[in-house]
Amino acid sequence: MKVLGACPLDCPDGCSWVVDVEDGVAVGLRGNKAHPVTRGALCVKVNRYLEQLKSDERITFPMRRVGRKGEGRFERITWDEALDEIATRLQGVVAEHGGEAIWPFHGTGSLGYIQGLEGFSGRRFFNVLGASLHDPTICSVAGTLGVKYTLGTSGGMDPEDFVHSKLILLWGTNPLSSGHHGWKFIQDSGAYTVAIDPVRSRTAERCDEHLAPLPGTDAALALGLMHVIVSMGAQDDAFIAEHTVGWDEFRTRIAEFTPERVAEITGLPVERIVALGERIARTRPTAIRASQGMQRHAGGGMALRALACLPGITGDWAIPGGGLHYSTSGHFDLNTAGLVRFDLLPHPVRTLSMTRLGEGLLETEGPPVKALFVIAANPVGSNPDQRGVRRGLAREDLFTVVLEHFPTDTVDYADIVLPATMQPEHLDVLAAYGNLYLVWNEPAVPPPGECRSTTETFRQLAQRMGLTEPALYDSDEELAAQLLKGHDLDRLRREGFLKVSPRPVPVDKVRFVSDRAAMAGHDPLPAYIPPADPGDGLVLISAASHYFLNTTFGNNPELRRRAGDPTVTLHPDDAAARGIADGDRITVANDRGSFEAIAEVSDRVRPGVAATPKGRWAKHSGGSTVNATVAERDSDFGGGAVFHDNRVRITVAAGIA
Repeated sequence: MKVLGACPLDCPDGCSWVVDVEDGVAVGLRGNKAHPVTRGALCVKVNRYLEQLKSDERITFPMRRVGRKGEGRFERITWDEALDEIATRLQGVVAEHGGEAIWPFHGTGSLGYIQGLEGFSGRRFFNVLGASLHDPTICSVAGTLGVKYTLGTSGGMDPEDFVHSKLILLWGTNPLSSGHHGWKFIQDSGAYTVAIDPVRSRTAERCDEHLAPLPGTDAALALGLMHVIVSMGAQDDAFIAEHTVGWDEFRTRIAEFTPERVAEITGLPVERIVALGERIARTRPTAIRASQGMQRHAGGGMALRALACLPGITGDWAIPGGGLHYSTSGHFDLNTAGLVRFDLLPHPVRTLSMTRLGEGLLETEGPPVKALFVIAANPVGSNPDQRGVRRGLAREDLFTVVLEHFPTDTVDYADIVLPATMQPEHLDVLAAYGNLYLVWNEPAVPPPGECRSTTETFRQLAQRMGLTEPALYDSDEELAAQLLKGHDLDRLRREGFLKVSPRPVPVDKVRFVSDRAAMAGHDPLPAYIPPADPGDGLVLISAASHYFLNTTFGNNPELRRRAGDPTVTLHPDDAAARGIADGDRITVANDRGSFEAIAEVSDRVRPGVAATPKGRWAKHSGGSTVNATVAERDSDFGGGAVFHDNRVRITVAAGIA
């Protein structure tokens, strides 16, 4: 039997897959050849998904903590015992502190609308209790707002249109490691490709040209390229007159960013800036592919705001194969309000920021957080300020429930652990953020042991607490029908995927001057906001790993073997100045924390920059990871994270010659 499904992981490709089932057991997994983006191929990570599904490490029954928080010692209990304890503890929290003392913490381990983050699975239950809202700020919020301030929507160009492009700027993105299906359309185009990245990544190695600016200087570079275009008189005056707002003011701002000034900011040679600006000026259509990594710094939102303006001065927004692709999420017209049902809240409630978990657990008052539900998340591994997160989770007065597949670093701090189903074991609906396809996930095999889906877990918990709101008991099929109101659900389920119609971009006008940005207290014009880490040393970038997806697969033996020991790459000049040789064990530290790794000395990184892949589990990496050094500090827009606005000191590890 072949069952159509969908990859749930935090990747733009949103792949459709096929599960081969024999006698109720999944025996094969492959990409769906019929899907125009997946084209029959999965990635190096997801190719090992069935190993995870069948792993001896799977959590398959409920557990209660018996040791100290953080030790990871548990005893097996029944579902009835688990539900009774959770219900009793939640009722006590609500009675003493109110519902806002409960924090449902959703992560990006699943982007499903039924079981995962996109639909805030279980949110109806938490709404009835009046729990705090969860703001998932860890990924793309700054850039999303930046694009919205410019275009009025977060939806950009359809990446399938890359086949029409003549010039493609791959700006702060490495699709060959994180979203490789988009690379196929880039290859098919035959376009001249330019990688703009402080690191010469796998993708940069394959491009025609590579520019390595200092991290966090992307907005200045974008404004400098526009300066070159305007100095040549190569702007599209007709498009600007008809489709933009605020050109005169923006032109004045552009004039401030001469190639010489931009060279000082970015660390790039003046002639490289001018040459790329001239290439953009004379090449139509030009497309820009940017992803989340480049907006994880103090000025990340402004960087995307500026990038979205560049096709506005060249007129590329009006040409197939031209424009900006950051996220396609704005193109999906789904009934998320009807799915999440915030109308069930008894009163307005506060919102807690995902990327400020340590602060939220240690400092929030009125009321303090007394109960935490962790769903498809591993914040000890993925959140900034690893030390603060651990301190918060170690509170004895905090009741923590974790729904999980594996004994992660976060599970070690749980009071109750509930065994969750994995993707081939439940129903779900997903929408890619790197293309325009909805994808259906049909259950293919029964779950092992006592695993339950997230939706079923909250239906059972609502029943145990005596909650009478009918919406809490909707089946997964009913939830999917409510989400997909107006879409052909039967066709989606039958065929496995469905392309939505893209909304025109720009919907109204390209806003060089944004009233919405001004109302939010920002500069109404695109600007350059410098990196803001007050520390010294090298700028440390922790980009996506080729072998782990966030911390998913961080426990897979084969992928861990391929990834090898944790490494930090330094430029030869920076290594020599610190007396570090290739292969040395090093300590990477700042005032927030430290971790150890192996030095890789290479000119793949530019001077002043160090790079390490993210996704390690602390328990497999000497007790801490790169996020021990990252601050709980907000970017410019939306409270986004600042993983790449991070300065560190790097030395040979103590005791190592």
